[in-house]
Amino acid sequence: MGPYYSRISPIPLSPLDNALLDSLQSTNAQELSKLDARLQEATQTEGESEISDALKAKADYLTRIGDKDAAVAAQNLALEKTPGLGSRIDIVLTLARIGFFFGDNDLISSSLAKAETLIDEGGDWDRRNRLKVYTGLHAVSIRQFKRGGELLVDALSTFTATELLSYQDFVAMTVISCVFWMDRVELKKKIISAPEVNQILPDLPILGDLIKNLYECHYDKFFVALATLEQTILLPSRLLSPHSRFYIREMRIHAYSQLLQRLLAFPRNSSIANYLALSQMADYMPV
Repeated sequence: MGPYYSRISPIPLSPLDNALLDSLQSTNAQELSKLDARLQEATQTEGESEISDALKAKADYLTRIGDKDAAVAAQNLALEKTPGLGSRIDIVLTLARIGFFFGDNDLISSSLAKAETLIDEGGDWDRRNRLKVYTGLHAVSIRQFKRGGELLVDALSTFTATELLSYQDFVAMTVISCVFWMDRVELKKKIISAPEVNQILPDLPILGDLIKNLYECHYDKFFVALATLEQTILLPSRLLSPHSRFYIREMRIHAYSQLLQRLLAFPRNSSIANYLALSQMADYMPV
């Protein structure tokens, strides 16, 4: 991790540890020397498959140590020299993960477009499903919550992209993106009643409070859950933190709209307490 450490350490709260950096760079140089020797041997005496394996091994190591530019170049070289369609798709998805890690939207977009082209040529079901998760997560990261939610919820029962994010994080991202735009009927059918979601909610009770109180129209409790969600999940998330204020504002509008629809539909039976709670909470929520 020498390249990545040198990239992130020059900040006031984390001064560069030269001894640690030297140790990391020495270890990285030794391993790269071995990988280069293996690649040279494969090039001189072995076939196309062995050369491809050696190239991928070096590219994967550069990726693990956080050398972005060298890793991208090595992955692209491995992509050129790798014959199998499945292996080529895996390399392109690795490039997308590099983009996610470094926040490079251009790299993510180009890699996902290339992966889609390759999968259309004959990719298997698993890789097609994994691409759906990658594309959905990217959509959420650029504030396209509806498109991202549609893709993520469609992969809810078939998720296998554990190299990108954990299953718990995937379900959380699915719930957060879908509650943003789903109406009560769809929210109940696809999220609240989904066994995959219910399996995770005990570990993430704030998500349960959010969707349950929105669905059951307990707006006072919903706004408390929304404020807690912002502090515990949205702001700590690398993907969601840039959009936290936007998300909170739009969720407030979503709740207002749902309440107004209820008031218009049942003017005599609507809960005045809910209306007052919503009005009071608006004074404390960020604009």
